[in-house]
Amino acid sequence: MTVAPAYQVLADRLRVEIMSGHLLPGARLPTEPQLCEQSGLSRSTVREALRLLSSQHLIVTTRGVNGGSFVAEPDARTLGESLTDGVGLLLANGVVKGDDFLEVRRMLEVPAAGLAAARREAHHLRELEAAMFDPDTTSLDERIATHAAFHLAVAASGNTLLCLVVRPLYTVTDRKAAAHNAPLPMWRIIDRDHRNLLVAIRDQDIDLAMEIARGHIDNVRPSEVPPQHAREPVPGVAALKERPV
Repeated sequence: MTVAPAYQVLADRLRVEIMSGHLLPGARLPTEPQLCEQSGLSRSTVREALRLLSSQHLIVTTRGVNGGSFVAEPDARTLGESLTDGVGLLLANGVVKGDDFLEVRRMLEVPAAGLAAARREAHHLRELEAAMFDPDTTSLDERIATHAAFHLAVAASGNTLLCLVVRPLYTVTDRKAAAHNAPLPMWRIIDRDHRNLLVAIRDQDIDLAMEIARGHIDNVRPSEVPPQHAREPVPGVAALKERPV
């Protein structure tokens, strides 16, 4: 049986207090001397626990007369970046494959398009319009960035939490693979799908928006999933269109 280090035990206890709402955002944690007294740990061990919580974006530490450690304010972008880093590592190590991405995209992206069509407001439409690109004149980096921005804007139009959850699906990108597997004709298809989806969302046509989103995933699959990594579709369960024989 592995025994957790003392700093980990203290960090876990403080994390529980934060996650349970006992310590609210902006609340000051006990001082280092107070934590030493409460836990019976050395100051260096307490500091290691606080560093761990800081690295997990749960607290922020400031110096000076009014300094100390405080519960961090929730920040969707920071949380999304942490999630993206984790998914990126899984992808780089081969634990996650292309069809893993597309199956999850289908589970989330299709209903997200429907929610966006139902709930979109004027500022959502402006964000979607700003994420359009001309595949014949923009660089690969611009296409990749605006592609991610468009899908994140679709998710944010319907549900703020959904935007956080889907972020890794669009911001984890292998640029070399994109350059090799997504030639200009594929980017023209992506651009066409995005523009059609924007129209459906603007018109608040929920069924059409979901149909376009579903077809979009099928359209981009050949560029994102090498044949050796393709999975057999499961009918009715995030089913991806079968590859032509």
